Amino acid sequence: MAQVTSVSQLSDVQPTDWAFQALQSLVERYGCIAGYPDSTYRGNRALTRYEFAAGLNACLNRVNELIAAATSDLSREDLAILQRLQEEFAIELASLRGRVDALEAQTAELEANQFSTTTKLAGEVITYLADAFGETAGDINNTTLGYRVRLNFDTSFTGQDRLRTRVQATNLRLFDSGGTFGGSQGTREGQDATIVEDFIGFGVTGETRVAPSSIAQSGEVLATQLQYQFPVGDRFRVYLEAGGTDPTYITDPISPFVDTATGALSNFGQVNPMFFPIGNQAGIGANFLVTPELSLDFGYLGGLDTANNPGEDTGLFNGDYSAFTQLVYNNDRFKVGLFYLNAYSGSFGVDTLAGSNPAKVIVVNDVNNPENNFSNPVVANTYAAQLNFRVFDGFELGGWVGYTAARAVGEIKGDADIWNYAVTLHFPDLFREGNAGGIVVGMQPRLTGISNAILASAIGLPDGQRSDRDTGLHLEAFYRYQLTDNVSITPGVFWLTAPNHDARNPDVVIGVIRTSFLF
Repeated sequence: MAQVTSVSQLSDVQPTDWAFQALQSLVERYGCIAGYPDSTYRGNRALTRYEFAAGLNACLNRVNELIAAATSDLSREDLAILQRLQEEFAIELASLRGRVDALEAQTAELEANQFSTTTKLAGEVITYLADAFGETAGDINNTTLGYRVRLNFDTSFTGQDRLRTRVQATNLRLFDSGGTFGGSQGTREGQDATIVEDFIGFGVTGETRVAPSSIAQSGEVLATQLQYQFPVGDRFRVYLEAGGTDPTYITDPISPFVDTATGALSNFGQVNPMFFPIGNQAGIGANFLVTPELSLDFGYLGGLDTANNPGEDTGLFNGDYSAFTQLVYNNDRFKVGLFYLNAYSGSFGVDTLAGSNPAKVIVVNDVNNPENNFSNPVVANTYAAQLNFRVFDGFELGGWVGYTAARAVGEIKGDADIWNYAVTLHFPDLFREGNAGGIVVGMQPRLTGISNAILASAIGLPDGQRSDRDTGLHLEAFYRYQLTDNVSITPGVFWLTAPNHDARNPDVVIGVIRTSFLF
């Protein structure tokens, strides 16, 4: 903090302290004492010789000023003491001046060569070496090596706001689970996290994830996020979204594995999939800090293919949308979130980016017989709870549960229930500081019931079946080894039992080695 003029400005200094009078004398006689930015002096903390030299130098400069002004009542004893101190700490004082000069030179060089005075550039390069194994999956999948490159340009105009422009490119593809029952071939239960992150907001046709002109997988550079956030007062923060987005860009997903570069290897392992009911592109969101530990977050986001389309049944308010809110409690050891979302999807159903094909409530239209094709808009009300608890340093226990009540409101009407859950174990600094281990055990989104037999058949269920046939589990384990401050290597594996929630489909095991370079 700035130079104090009274010892009372230091909040942790009391008249009963044994050194109070000495400190008061230095402040009032010589004015060469400064505190920390939080107005504390921290007098009980150990002092390094460099810190003492810095304080002594400040006092010497002040004494010289007093001598030059001829207003000092310094005694010969005071001057002798100061002279001895100056001689004793001459080496430290010289070293301190050298360090200050070096810092000034480095600062000048950084300012001369900085990327921008208002914009910071951050990037990441992720590669995935992966393969799928299983009775059928091993025969139809080969070992792959894919990448994703991402650049973030973060601009601030006031120091409190942020304009983020993100560009990225990828060539990643999906693995095929190899199932033949229940339409499981191509199910996205086997997606790795980077694939999903790259395609958040892009829809699904049948069982194949597609993007406009399929360019998002071809390695072309795309602008994938454009967000501006700024504070309004001390307790309110606003987010303006123009690019591809989802609620996790605005509210805390309460997951230790959410980051695609350093977190879990699969999309399901990263975050509760109920945060992704449809694709989103543009909208507005906000955080309201009710108390220092309690936040109320909310937002409205338009659909990816409709928010920027001025057509008859599109646009920001006439097409697909998601409106959500979450109450988040967060203290030093415990985080919990209660989430609600209402969404409308004109053609993509409840696209949670994970889970079984029927759980998406998407009508399977007959390409060869257009007369059998139907319009199937879906309204979804989603309820979710997620938490994470630091039991002790080195171990965190967390998880989530999510439920979606989906209603088809098109030519075929009906109600459907979708559930999912997971338990997460996080081991920060496992074996070495900076490393981390993770375990995820859960059930990906599963259709547990549907009200209309015709709708059940339209979304791909066999005759008479009103839910997913069985219950499959997702089991995942990984270990992130922090090779350097910028590079980490994460080997891991995830095992899918009963892919597509159908036990007739053989289990699939996917092994992954992810390498992340952040700069």
